[in-house]
Amino acid sequence: MSSKVIKPIRKLFGELTLPGDKSISHRAVMIGAIAEGDTSLKGLLDCDDCDYTIRAFRDMGIVIEKKGGLTIVKGRGLRGLKKPGGVLDAGNSGTTMRLLAGILAGHDFEATLTGGESLSNRPMRRIVEPLSLMGADIMARDSGYPPLTIKGGSLKPIDYHMPISSAQVKSAILLAGLYAKGITKVEEPFKSRDHTERMLKHFGAKLKAEGPKVSVEGPGTLKGRSLEIPGDISSASFFLVGATLLKGSKIRINKIGINPTRAGILRLLSKMGSKVKISNESDLFEPVADIELAHAETHGVVIEEEMIPGSIDELPIIFVLASLSKGVTVKDGLADKHQRR
Repeated sequence: MSSKVIKPIRKLFGELTLPGDKSISHRAVMIGAIAEGDTSLKGLLDCDDCDYTIRAFRDMGIVIEKKGGLTIVKGRGLRGLKKPGGVLDAGNSGTTMRLLAGILAGHDFEATLTGGESLSNRPMRRIVEPLSLMGADIMARDSGYPPLTIKGGSLKPIDYHMPISSAQVKSAILLAGLYAKGITKVEEPFKSRDHTERMLKHFGAKLKAEGPKVSVEGPGTLKGRSLEIPGDISSASFFLVGATLLKGSKIRINKIGINPTRAGILRLLSKMGSKVKISNESDLFEPVADIELAHAETHGVVIEEEMIPGSIDELPIIFVLASLSKGVTVKDGLADKHQRR
């Protein structure tokens, strides 16, 4: 019996393009579905979570086709969804369930959202409460767990102060706000990732954002768009840290999303001594750039509380880098109030 010897990686060198950002991919399908006309998506992430989102909208009458590297979402307008023939399965995607609940709250049919074992044990009270205040009738298991049965229709705007920052909860409220007559306001303790706000604005929603405060005016009208989904900064983080650690490394990652609410890892790498070079910046609906980085000797830092929301997903790989850097790294304020979900 022979065993395969795995050779260690000595360095990272070259240029790469990464798959599309999952958070943005979900939102592109959802908002495209309730927009008027076709939305053409390049670089949509091909993964189980996004497939559950696509299937849910297909079950509600939305035609979604894949042609030559593009995903075409044939939107039917804000109230164009049809009552599904059965239960809508979100798999284990919290983004699918929470954001879709906001959209379903604006429709006058009853639909049930379910999920896998993991998602079924995640609390949904944080979306049930504000959507119920807006006028949706929602039933949940044990007063806060999936499955969720939602009967929407006539919604009213609310001024909602979120006890915990969460991009998914904020997004559910804003999407429901498209269906309410008037201005729906949401305020978070700390600003969470703002992909939904950026995309809604790009599709034509009347939306205003100032720090942790966001408002949307309904009823809204969205128009289909052509989008290229930027590469995922979370996926890039492993290559960035690997190249920083391995001597002789030098990499370039093309068309990566550098949204300030997501790209905290770039600030942390720079603070620890890594030489991060950003070029070819653009900002159609999300800030995108090419990132170059080479090996560098790194040192410990204090990770201040205000840096945590923008790097919450990448902290584990940053801690790996910290363990191999000179000196001590201290994290400050890593608590329950910092939640992207």
